[in-house]
Amino acid sequence: MAPLHLVGEPMSWAESKPHLREIRRRGVAQFIALYRSVEHAVGRELLWGDEIEYHLMRLDGEPADAARTVKLSLRAPELLDKLVESEGTDPSRYDGCAWHAEYGRWMVEATPREPFGSYATEMLRVERSMRLRRQRLLSMLEPNEIIPTVPTFPLMGVGDFAHPPAPTMGPVARSESVPDDVINPHPRMRTLTANIRERRGDGTVEVRVPLFRDICTPEFKSPPPPPYEAPPTARADGAPDGAADGAAAAPQPTVRGDAMAYGMGSCCLQVTFQARDVHESRFLTDQLAVLAPIFLALTAATPTFRGRLVDTDVRWAAISQAVDDRTPAERHADGTPVPPGAEQPELAGAGVRRFAKSRYASISHFIYDCPVARLRGERNPILALNDLECEVDEEIAAQLRAAGLDEALTQHIAYNFSRDPLVLFRERIAASDAEQTEHFESLQSTNWNSVRWKPPPAMGSPIGWRTEFRPMEVQLTDFENAAFTNVVMLLTRAILSFDLDLLVPVSRVDENMRRAHARDAVSTQKFYFRKHLVNPAALRAAADGERAPRDEDSPATPGCTQFQRSLDVEEMSLAEVLNGKGDYFPGLLPIVGAYIDSISASASVRAEVHRYMKLIGMRASGLLQTSAQWQRHFITSHADYLSDSVVSPAIARDLMVAAHEVGVGKRPCKEVLGTNKIEPILPVDAWDVKLESSRVDGTTRCQLLRQYMARPAFMTRLKAETHDQSLPDVVDDRKVTRQPCLFTG
Repeated sequence: MAPLHLVGEPMSWAESKPHLREIRRRGVAQFIALYRSVEHAVGRELLWGDEIEYHLMRLDGEPADAARTVKLSLRAPELLDKLVESEGTDPSRYDGCAWHAEYGRWMVEATPREPFGSYATEMLRVERSMRLRRQRLLSMLEPNEIIPTVPTFPLMGVGDFAHPPAPTMGPVARSESVPDDVINPHPRMRTLTANIRERRGDGTVEVRVPLFRDICTPEFKSPPPPPYEAPPTARADGAPDGAADGAAAAPQPTVRGDAMAYGMGSCCLQVTFQARDVHESRFLTDQLAVLAPIFLALTAATPTFRGRLVDTDVRWAAISQAVDDRTPAERHADGTPVPPGAEQPELAGAGVRRFAKSRYASISHFIYDCPVARLRGERNPILALNDLECEVDEEIAAQLRAAGLDEALTQHIAYNFSRDPLVLFRERIAASDAEQTEHFESLQSTNWNSVRWKPPPAMGSPIGWRTEFRPMEVQLTDFENAAFTNVVMLLTRAILSFDLDLLVPVSRVDENMRRAHARDAVSTQKFYFRKHLVNPAALRAAADGERAPRDEDSPATPGCTQFQRSLDVEEMSLAEVLNGKGDYFPGLLPIVGAYIDSISASASVRAEVHRYMKLIGMRASGLLQTSAQWQRHFITSHADYLSDSVVSPAIARDLMVAAHEVGVGKRPCKEVLGTNKIEPILPVDAWDVKLESSRVDGTTRCQLLRQYMARPAFMTRLKAETHDQSLPDVVDDRKVTRQPCLFTG
């Protein structure tokens, strides 16, 4: 979610509408000014970091109680205040944590306090940092609270699923199943929820996730009882009408949700990289976009939705639908007549321009501007790969072209700004545009794509151009989260160092994103991927022992060649994508290994990276389960499961307890981790203490010294060091306490 540092009075949708067009125009002007002020900044070091989100849950009932359940604990704001306060007194500079609010009142987001740096040993900090975050959260929990790292809460929307309970049908979400009280109390979150719903103009948001069919699932018998019913219509691409990319085809029965919390209440793992310059940031954004569906499938961890087993394994499509602010006219297929009176002049595109996707979706275009083609006066070859429908605001596009921006970047910004800003603060409407980017960020931060390109936050900021990798699902353990974080980071280094090119047509990326949603996609689906990642001319030169040709003189700027125009793409399993195929495709993990060899990393770094690569390689090959597969098996093999696709409160509680215990190292999980063992994470010693020099009163000092002297270990060590065998093995504490204390006044 966007940062919550802005304060003020957010405007309702009705109040915002007269300002929308002006805010969009000024936001683009702010971007142009920012871009021109920092476009030539180069030489930034690699800085990178991860974000992990946590659910705070409360256990009700004893483990053997038939009525036992698990609920969301709405204590996150209270917890967050304590964490931030404690962190502020923590003297550790590098191993500290930063804590942030999230959409849900039960959610906490954590990042490392300082970003990881550009040395190989920084990879060893990642898991340690993640364990510290979990440990510090544990230290703040009440005895009946847990923090399992799973993407979704399995009982969201089922009965009184939150503590304390609250009524539904509140004025913000208007949900029949989710109370407004579960939303973060920050005004921005509530306004965002209400404005998305009001912009749609047809009631609440509608989320539909295909239901898993078991032998006794009642919805597969006609007629299905609500709220688990078959969608009445289907979109042109086979997904339910109004659904986003990744949703399943009709007429399969679906589990339905009617609140933003069904999507934005999900937890994930994100990684952000600072690039050397603007060219590298745009290049990496495109390359990582190709990897997004691959890593979504590898990290699959969401087999449940609203108390049911579902026929997908990931959260993405549910979030896409939960924040879908498109009007009915914008969601209609091409050729559908616009109903009379549907136009709203204040809205972008008058509220009737068709959008193929929700604003939370996989990318729709690549953004790299090929410098070689530009120098030669040729058309950017990357544009040929943008073969999806990509709605742009032509007025905005003209504004960008007039400012001299290249076509790929013009298309990207004009696409983002074809949407409306969702949250405006009354006090900021008339704020000066000089040296601030607030209106730009209001739209940049609410276009949630699988990969996000992030300019510096402000003119003169020490933060550079960044790429945010967003698709991965949070994993059960910090070991897994560290494995995926480090391997993605190493892939960015290998792509740049080895001049690799992963690009395929954007339509193939979209199709891969759909396939990543399938149940057991990691072992059942094939994904479009490039057969050759290196320019064939470079391969021929290497075979002949010659220097590989470069696209330009500067080795710091990623190149693009004629090779990108003649793509050789085929369908591969995830095992082939990760581990290699035949004698022509090495696989992503061997490429990572080759990169580690090329930089002569230390033995400790090599050993840790090897553990991470082995975990991911075995998961891709089906030798280890995804979190989704493990959860699904836990549910279907539970004694209370009735083969009806229902996740009962007791099953949900047991599942969440098991997930929590796996995460803290209390419960082994060979199905997911193999031979890797998680060292126990305990709440004790979660916080560092200062080496104080302030005086301790004399009485306390005497008591401490007497206790220490009376310990057998102290006397044993003293005898060894002094070679004085006449000293007793144990000091008689009664005699020690009778001696006068020199430290008393």
